[in-house]
Amino acid sequence: MVSTVIERPETPVDDLPIDEELITDSVDAVLGMALSTSTREDIDGKTLALFGHLNLLLAEELGADEDPKVKELFHEAYRHLDMKGRPNKETPAFSAFSYMRQTAFLTQRFLKVYEKRSGTGVS
Repeated sequence: MVSTVIERPETPVDDLPIDEELITDSVDAVLGMALSTSTREDIDGKTLALFGHLNLLLAEELGADEDPKVKELFHEAYRHLDMKGRPNKETPAFSAFSYMRQTAFLTQRFLKVYEKRSGTGVS
């Protein structure tokens, strides 16, 4: 048996494109959730996934230096992500659910800015 190995250059993580469809699907899934049918584990897991998406978008050059609305969006995101305001184990489920939804809306707004700046979009 002969085995062939093809060497491919590794793409740095910073050069990988943002998966807009994945982010949109995650946001849509969260916004489709109902508190009455969601477990705290579901809420916490979805919130962590949204944190990852939002952090990817925050790392992009979205024109905050040129656009005061985008700059304010960045400030809003950093305030929202501040550890002091995040839900913890003692936080009631409805508060954690509300925080998750706020994170989804914020991620959605960042994605729209990203799509506008990059000229892409899944919608």
